[in-house]
Amino acid sequence: MPTYDYICSDCGSFQAHAAMADFEKPHSCPWCSAPARRAMLSAPLLANMDAGRRHAHVTNERSADSPRRSHGAGCSCCSGAAKKKPTGTLHRPDGSKSFPAKRPWMISH
Repeated sequence: MPTYDYICSDCGSFQAHAAMADFEKPHSCPWCSAPARRAMLSAPLLANMDAGRRHAHVTNERSADSPRRSHGAGCSCCSGAAKKKPTGTLHRPDGSKSFPAKRPWMISH
């Protein structure tokens, strides 16, 4: 069960365990037994997570409000509207490349 923060109008704040289904319900104060409403007094304990999960949370939070960046309307890699210029590279069916108009002494990788 998670730990929630509550505020009693007479005694102050305290923490108590409650079921997740009861997160909106008031909890009785441990000192005076009056109903106390739930409050957000402390941040979630994300430091107790393993590093991979914490990194995933940070990435999701960052991408939730960040716009996706594009290169613009004339970008050949994103829009497909602009045609690629010929590079002078010859691609063979076996996967090898050659540069017939370029430096013939260079070896292709």
